[in-house]
Amino acid sequence: MRALDRKLLRDLARMWSQALTIALVVASGVGGFIATLSAVDSLAAARDRFYADGRFAQVFAAVKRAPNALQERLLGLPGVADLQGSVERLVRVDIEGLDDPILGQLIGVDRRVPRRLNQLVVASGRALDADARHGDGAIEALVSQGFAQAHGLKPGARLSALVNGKRRALLVVGTALSPEYVFAGLWGMPDLRGFGVFWVDHDTLAAAYDMQGAFDHVSVRLAAGASERAVIERLQSVLARYGGRDVHGRDEQASHAMLDNEIKEQRVLGTVLPAIFLAVAAFLLNVVVSRLVATQREQIATLKAVGYPNRTIAAHYLKLVLVILACGLGLGVAAGAWLGSLLTDLYTEFFRFPRFEHRVPLSLVVIAGGIALATAVLGTLNAIAATVRLAPAEAMRPPAPERYRRTVMERLGIQAMTPALRMIVRNLERKPLRSSLAIVGVAAAVAIVVVGNFVRDAIDVIVDVQFRQVLRGDVTLWTVEAVEDHAGRELVRLPGAVAVESVRFVPVTFSRGHRSERTILRGYHGRAQLYRVIDGAQRELLLEGRGLVINERLAEKLDARVGERVRMHVIEGRGQTLELPVGQIVPEMMGLNAYIDRRELNRLLGDGDLSTGFVVSTLRGQEARLLDASKGLPLVAGAWSKATMLRNMEDVSARNVRIMGAILTAFATVIAVGVVYNNARIALAERAWELASLRVLGLTRGEVSALLLGELAITIAIALPLGMLLGLGLTHLVVELLKSDQFHFPVAISASTYAWAALSVTLAGLGSALVVRRRIDRLDMVSALKARD
Repeated sequence: MRALDRKLLRDLARMWSQALTIALVVASGVGGFIATLSAVDSLAAARDRFYADGRFAQVFAAVKRAPNALQERLLGLPGVADLQGSVERLVRVDIEGLDDPILGQLIGVDRRVPRRLNQLVVASGRALDADARHGDGAIEALVSQGFAQAHGLKPGARLSALVNGKRRALLVVGTALSPEYVFAGLWGMPDLRGFGVFWVDHDTLAAAYDMQGAFDHVSVRLAAGASERAVIERLQSVLARYGGRDVHGRDEQASHAMLDNEIKEQRVLGTVLPAIFLAVAAFLLNVVVSRLVATQREQIATLKAVGYPNRTIAAHYLKLVLVILACGLGLGVAAGAWLGSLLTDLYTEFFRFPRFEHRVPLSLVVIAGGIALATAVLGTLNAIAATVRLAPAEAMRPPAPERYRRTVMERLGIQAMTPALRMIVRNLERKPLRSSLAIVGVAAAVAIVVVGNFVRDAIDVIVDVQFRQVLRGDVTLWTVEAVEDHAGRELVRLPGAVAVESVRFVPVTFSRGHRSERTILRGYHGRAQLYRVIDGAQRELLLEGRGLVINERLAEKLDARVGERVRMHVIEGRGQTLELPVGQIVPEMMGLNAYIDRRELNRLLGDGDLSTGFVVSTLRGQEARLLDASKGLPLVAGAWSKATMLRNMEDVSARNVRIMGAILTAFATVIAVGVVYNNARIALAERAWELASLRVLGLTRGEVSALLLGELAITIAIALPLGMLLGLGLTHLVVELLKSDQFHFPVAISASTYAWAALSVTLAGLGSALVVRRRIDRLDMVSALKARD
């Protein structure tokens, strides 16, 4: 072993604790990078594989009723490679012993003709038997895997569904997966218990709804190189006479949109947060290597004097950095693989694939290693270059004494400082760059805890706004199609009903110039009480007399301003096209939304006083009775309870948010420990002579420790509010990067999140300070007082 390698091992042994904390910071950055991006890459790979194997369609259309013969004509349209028609219905489902409302999507499957698109994978049990007959008339069904697992349904289990007004038994014969329902949630809600997909025999479902020889949904696969937009326009022109104006691509397909949005969000988080860790690691390496070079001036001079060239000495210190980096990289890859597997397990609760394996590609490890290496080398380049610039004769002399001067506080006339505090402040001012970077490092730890927990606060705000301020009713019911509004009077008579409010939702396409967006125009009561419009500042907006109201996101997409006119094409009924002025633009957190007074909407469409849904307020504890009574109303297609949906969502999302918050808090603690401990150790090494002298002069261990630990306390005290501001700014950045058509998270950070961030970092700093205090107590005064002449 060469002499310099032995020296390297001795240096690492002497500074092992500092090297370990730096390696852990590097590991946090690398681990976060690998964990997030490997899980996302695994998710994207599983998606692409399932889409290809299951021949997932690219364009989707819904019609009222179209003859099967029309499929041949559609197949001949330019750009259409294949298509598949089906009969689908949303129904109410009951499970014995469960009062909670459940909605099910029934999809007809023709077992005699293999599915060409959106192919099913039977995950358990068996496939449907088209010839099977059951004595009680039960309909065989394959159930979406997530719903079955949430309710513990096994092959042989029985449910019931309200099929076209008649109660029918459903016999579960197995569970299934489909590329069309990777995310099987109603309206994008992660409610695995309240919504399920049921694949049943096509002929049975068609007969129940008088749809023999017809279809009401069609899925299309595009030919290679075909324009999606052109194909959609051709389909719309053909399907218009069959009520088929609702034609859209994958980007508006609910399951794909949620999956694609998750992948985009995690790629952002997997890039922004690890960058902070690696920046802090670069700072720590710079401080440690700079201190090491300063304390080994004589050794460097001796090495140069005996003939070691500058490049060899520089390579020696670079090797020290690389060893620490290699340890951090190894720990980071291992931690990233484990955390990535954990994230993948969390994904499996929402996204269902036949095969979903977590893999860490070698390319990702190479990229992580390259970024970490570049960061570490750039961070220590100046310190390593100092070894080259150091002349042997100069290095043999002790460094020049530090130049002290009056502090800023003293120059400002603030004299009420104890001698100890004056020493602490002067020492912090002596190295302003290092002190500032230490403060920024601790502030970064605070910011990461804030960002890691802001999602919980944002979800709390979204839930409060959407389910307590916007939707103040308890039960929502909707109809098969628009009905006369007086039907709401029947609902008031249901047991437990207190008040009813009508709504009308109409699918439309807004356009302005070359821009167009498809959305739902929501017709609410002009002075709504149960279903309201609440803006981003949580203020109520009354629709009466305001005309068309759109949210900021939709206005931005259309490049529309208040007073400007937009074209509105109705995607149902007679398909009218109207031009409306924008009455108001409101900030909102979710979706591309448009609102109008329901009575004004009915006047514009000219088809009577119609409603498509009703929001009902009930007496406390009477929801179940009302829901049960509503099953006898033939016009009611579905119903859901606000309380039940909230409970089902929180069961899943709350746990996942806690896990992610805990992981980021742990990472932030590593940063805090790394910054505080390394700065304390370096300060101790630099000031050992001073501290030993003060001990000889009669100061106690506690008084001497206070001089050093006081600097850490001031660093943390300044860093806490700075970190909170940094966390707020970082949250704004993350929110802006995560913004999509589905979500726009509010920047909502609670006092408890700030308090938790401050407490976490303070405890980490306190633990580091206690370790350093032990070293101060064991300071060898004889060795420390040996000084060079």
